[in-house]
Amino acid sequence: MGLNVIDAKMLSKMFLAGAKNLEHKKEWINELNVFPVPDGDTGTNMSMTIMSAAREVAAIAEPDMVSLAKAISSGSLRGARGNSGVILSQLFRGFTKVIKEYDEINAAILASACDKAVETAYKAVMKPKEGTILTVAKGAAKRANDLAMAGEKDLEVFIGEVIKEAEAVLAQTPEMLPVLKQAGVVDSGGQGLVEVLKGAHEAFLGKELDLSLDVDTVSKASAMPSNIEAQANAEIKFCYCTQFLIMLNKPFNIKQEMDFKDYLSSIGDSIVVVADDEIVKVHVHTNDPGLAMQKALRYGSLTTIIIENMRLERDEKVSDMMEKQMQSTELPDRSTPDPESGETSSPEHKDTGFIAVSIGEGMNEIFRSLGVDYIIEGGQTMNPSTEDMLNAIEKINADNIFIFPNNKNIILAANQAKQLTTDKNIIVIPTKTVPQGITAIINYVPDISVQENEAVMAEEVQRVATGQVTYAVRDTMIDDKEIHEGDFMGIGDKGILSVGTDLHEVAFQMVKEMMSDEYELISIYYGDIIKEEQAQKLADMIRAEFGSCDIELQFGGQPIYSYIISAE
Repeated sequence: MGLNVIDAKMLSKMFLAGAKNLEHKKEWINELNVFPVPDGDTGTNMSMTIMSAAREVAAIAEPDMVSLAKAISSGSLRGARGNSGVILSQLFRGFTKVIKEYDEINAAILASACDKAVETAYKAVMKPKEGTILTVAKGAAKRANDLAMAGEKDLEVFIGEVIKEAEAVLAQTPEMLPVLKQAGVVDSGGQGLVEVLKGAHEAFLGKELDLSLDVDTVSKASAMPSNIEAQANAEIKFCYCTQFLIMLNKPFNIKQEMDFKDYLSSIGDSIVVVADDEIVKVHVHTNDPGLAMQKALRYGSLTTIIIENMRLERDEKVSDMMEKQMQSTELPDRSTPDPESGETSSPEHKDTGFIAVSIGEGMNEIFRSLGVDYIIEGGQTMNPSTEDMLNAIEKINADNIFIFPNNKNIILAANQAKQLTTDKNIIVIPTKTVPQGITAIINYVPDISVQENEAVMAEEVQRVATGQVTYAVRDTMIDDKEIHEGDFMGIGDKGILSVGTDLHEVAFQMVKEMMSDEYELISIYYGDIIKEEQAQKLADMIRAEFGSCDIELQFGGQPIYSYIISAE
């Protein structure tokens, strides 16, 4: 006779097994990317999201359902990367809202949890698209409910049938999204979800599995940031940089949150309190960390406690920084933080700050010159997590902070960070490319309101057309274009515009397809493997064709994409 219930210990094993299976399959899932580009990232994003939660789950010696639910929800929420990762975190978030109410889970509870998972994930996406991970999750949840209504109690049968349905729906995704069918692949996010379910099922069946975690597979973003360097050259009024997480007994209400912040203000400064339903992240500089933690214990248990004595370490830090500066031939750049040191870009309070996602030395320098306070390294080749966004928000001492994701796959993570931030006004400008981000910040006007600036920026980015040139990693057929491994592709905002074996001819044809009569400026950003003289040759070709347009050539330094070109 099969098992009819799952306890917390078993569910913990199932979750870790699901995470490990996804981790093992991530490269294969990356290859399911519709566009045959060398930066397929769905598998990586989903893996880093779930491994952030797996790290917290593995740290629980004796799990109960409440602690397990908190670890899964909060870990995946903070570690979420890319659209697929954010959706996966929301599936977990909804699922855990149901299971935390029970000591053991049966088929009926599992079905209810699956329903809540799908409901939560669909709400997180502004325009849900069928034929994706959402559809696979919805199909699995429907099957779970049908089985529960039919009285199926044997969980070995129940889980096996749910996975079969998930695989059946996944197999149908090419019929729902023509682009998948043309590329000859199933939805990569849906495949990732199926791998999680399969791994969990193997653990349930009692198979011998290695559930140990390799720390290198866990997102570095899960580590708590240190503000020591940010204070190295400043007068230290409060000695201890204190950081910890509160695992809430119950959600903060507004009054509790305001009271807690007021109390922290009475004993220190540099206060950041980021709360969701289950966890609160706290940062404060104070002369008595015990008082902050004693107050926090009223709301729940504490974990990930970090206390740094900034006075003791200041002399060593200052000496090291000065030595590096003396050895450098360049003046120190104080406009943008060093992502390794965690140095804050805006120690003095100001009204408005800016965060941009970027990659490449040249692109970073452009954003710095435009006044961006904090650059998150990432972009197309490595989507930053929600936690990366929260860390950046924490480091900017401003009331209003604009975030420029500069990639359609990062917008959801930015919006999730916005929802988790309560002490600052976060405005996410939905920029899908780096050129859109550059245009957005260029159009910022200090003398008008935040709301007016948001409207202006959102309107202006719609006027920017972007094309990107990279190479194909496999043979495929997309947009009626036959593509062979090694071909160069010019990819526009809505599809592939040009394909061929000559890099600069492909780039030139891409621009011709992008152009329309209203465009007056063409900006060319060349990548890290392109020489300036090669880029200048392309600029001359474009100038000869579009003599009425201004042509700007700039070093972007971006990997993977030889050229990023915009027209506006």
